[in-house]
Amino acid sequence: MDKIRVRYAPSPTGYQHIGGLRTALFNYLFARANGGDFILRIEDTDQTRYFDGALQDIFDTFNWLGIGYDEGPVKEGAHKPYFQSQRLELYKKYAELLVERGAAYYCYCDGERLEQMKKYQEENKLQQGYDRRCRDLSESEKADMIKKGVTPVIRFKAPLEGKTKFEDKILGTIEVDNSTLQDFVLLKSDGFPTYHLANIVDDHLMGITHVLRAQEWVSSTPNHVLLYKAFGWEHPQFCHLPMVMGEDGQKLSKRHGATQVMEFRKNGYLPEAIINFISLLGWSYNDADEVFSLSELEKIFNIDRINKSPAVFNYAKLKWFNGLYIRKKTIDELIDITLPYFKEKKLVSDSPTDEEMRFLTKIAPLMQDRMELLGDCTEIVGFMFGEYPEYKTWEAIIPKKVEPKTVIDILTDSKEILKNLGKEKDEDLQHKLYSLTEKYGVKAGAIFMPIRIAITGTNKSPELFPVMNILGVERTLKRMDRAIETLKRS
Repeated sequence: MDKIRVRYAPSPTGYQHIGGLRTALFNYLFARANGGDFILRIEDTDQTRYFDGALQDIFDTFNWLGIGYDEGPVKEGAHKPYFQSQRLELYKKYAELLVERGAAYYCYCDGERLEQMKKYQEENKLQQGYDRRCRDLSESEKADMIKKGVTPVIRFKAPLEGKTKFEDKILGTIEVDNSTLQDFVLLKSDGFPTYHLANIVDDHLMGITHVLRAQEWVSSTPNHVLLYKAFGWEHPQFCHLPMVMGEDGQKLSKRHGATQVMEFRKNGYLPEAIINFISLLGWSYNDADEVFSLSELEKIFNIDRINKSPAVFNYAKLKWFNGLYIRKKTIDELIDITLPYFKEKKLVSDSPTDEEMRFLTKIAPLMQDRMELLGDCTEIVGFMFGEYPEYKTWEAIIPKKVEPKTVIDILTDSKEILKNLGKEKDEDLQHKLYSLTEKYGVKAGAIFMPIRIAITGTNKSPELFPVMNILGVERTLKRMDRAIETLKRS
């Protein structure tokens, strides 16, 4: 078997979509798992839709996720250049070759004529598509067009009868009636190729053995098979990946949530989580395992395990993966990746002091088990900074069916117990706090929740005693004093 060679060929017409990333990742993993080559090719022939910044976004996405390529821009190989806009002479040569062979023809129809044709077809409920007017022009008719200075396009001469069949690695045998096919454009009047021509020529010249791409290209594949046949080339193995859908069963879009790769980075996702989650969109290793590193996926990925059915993008599941990988980080790694968030909130200096870094080291375990996104860090432990936390509402400190005066008394008694923080065991102090339930005839929540809110400003925080031990007895008591005084004034 020939060495496996696959490609990812994005168009720089926008930022990288999560669906495009899935295509890139599957190609990359398939190559790595089989000792093959992964090529990055930039399909930039649609100059009207070129998006400034899109190209850099492709490179940034690959670098962030750790996806390397064997050939492509910057890392050129034997098949350079890897920008289609730099390969125009090649496409012209091969398009004209098809004309010479009688497999394509020059079409002189201008935009006005094509628009009239489309309108007529719509009004008369006829099949849409080019009516093949120029397919069999005489030489004299062609000469007249040339004299008029009309710059033609080159169209493929699709067969009018028979069937075109191909095998898809996922979908099986696909067959279409040639009568349903169009004489599609190969080379536009400005000299730029269409996708149909450019990807065929490039895939052949670059030795691509397998084409893994989105299922939306299935309908175009018969055209591509016919093009390969017209050139006398063997076509690669096609593998059309399942659609990526939202949980509502509709194609994934912005209305479902973030869809651009770098949005996820900005929103606090780790590259490991993105890779792991995306790898499972339409693929599985077995029915039990679902946690894989990139290096593991590079060894075990197999296209035979790709599913036919659409893949559902579950944002909650992605968050779960992100939390999982956050918890896998060492404390030093966690501080490194969360430090920008603490700086942004002005909780630490732009150039953190040794004291600030030591404090972050202390509080990092408090936040690690509770984080789903990197930005959660300041939400979870922000109250640890400064003298006092911010209280959203003082009413929350007063449990239901408990009088405010009783809460003041509970906090006062609790404060007396917590004066021994660091002197007595946490378990002993906790037992003493529990004993207040009998004194006041309340449940444990009525004791511990006011303490928690007084110290943290929220009813949802890390474990109370680790928090108090890091704050120290002095800061802990000061916060309780403030809560007591505030309740007295309210």
